[in-house]
Amino acid sequence: MENLIALLVAAPLLGAAVLLCGGRRLDKTGHWLGTALAAASFVVGLILFTDMLGKGAEDRALHQHLFSWIPVEGFQADIAFQLDQLSMTFVLLITGVGTLIHIYSIGYMEHDERRRRFFGYLNLFLAAMLILVIADNYLLLYVGWEGVGLASFLLIGFWQHKPTAATAAKKAFLVNRVGDMGLSIAIMLMFTTFGTFAFG
Repeated sequence: MENLIALLVAAPLLGAAVLLCGGRRLDKTGHWLGTALAAASFVVGLILFTDMLGKGAEDRALHQHLFSWIPVEGFQADIAFQLDQLSMTFVLLITGVGTLIHIYSIGYMEHDERRRRFFGYLNLFLAAMLILVIADNYLLLYVGWEGVGLASFLLIGFWQHKPTAATAAKKAFLVNRVGDMGLSIAIMLMFTTFGTFAFG
């Protein structure tokens, strides 16, 4: 079951990549693709949750290591995911509510010419939130945090021709930068002190 964890993130991430890079030929069907991949992530979450229910408390933590990024002397950044009872709760919340938002947006964005791009941003937001909650180390958590900040900025400012949306996006950007600075400093201090980005 550990091998399914990466699919949680891969499905919406693939949707974001296809919708944002696929061009106008996806304008008529892109919203269905984005919604289907969000729902697929939710289904994978349900499968993992069902599997977790059948295990004892000590066996409910799942781990999937994909690869080591930049392995150099004294420094190693792993691309790995960890799923336990707490993160599983957030996975179901993120993918479940995220799928409902996608479904609602199909009708809400029906007459918007840039609907495909909106669903691409939604998929990106979903993938970033999932990385944030199932990351196995602080560095990957930071990647998820930055992804959430980027996607929220893009979604808040989606109708940038409206002054209120543009102003709100700028405010969100500035507030996120303050959080970015604090989190990055904390991660650097932890690495300097403990020599690792691992949680435990």
